[in-house]
Amino acid sequence: MFRDIFHNLPLVAAVAGWLVAQLIKLLNFIVRERKFDYGFFFRLGGMPSSHTASAAACATSVGLCSGFGSSVFAVATGLLALIMIDAQSVRYAAGAQARLLNQIAEDFYRHHKVSPEKLVEFLGHTRLEVLMGALLGIVIALLVHGYFPA
Repeated sequence: MFRDIFHNLPLVAAVAGWLVAQLIKLLNFIVRERKFDYGFFFRLGGMPSSHTASAAACATSVGLCSGFGSSVFAVATGLLALIMIDAQSVRYAAGAQARLLNQIAEDFYRHHKVSPEKLVEFLGHTRLEVLMGALLGIVIALLVHGYFPA
């Protein structure tokens, strides 16, 4: 059973896409902030979009395994489109709303001497972050299929 999981190339590509995207974000944080924070590996948002990289790697791998004209590739591509739209619109808007609410709460708590509980602001992605995630996912899928041919 576990052996079958490791031979499922779309799954391997999806996990690899997510891991590589998160690693890139962690390395960018280390270079920018000059400190290591393992929790950053699991945070949302940033360049590139790990959700998009994972979904793009999976969809590309499904296309390579099942054919780009197959129904399963159409479903995988549809899910990729939904994930990309969600990452750059819905979650991005939620992050902007969280920023505004945090500013309002900070002002309120400053006048009432209570410590505020902040909302997570870094939820979504810009279009460039989503595009880079998609490109990274495609490359990861091609590499996975190059190293582990079916």
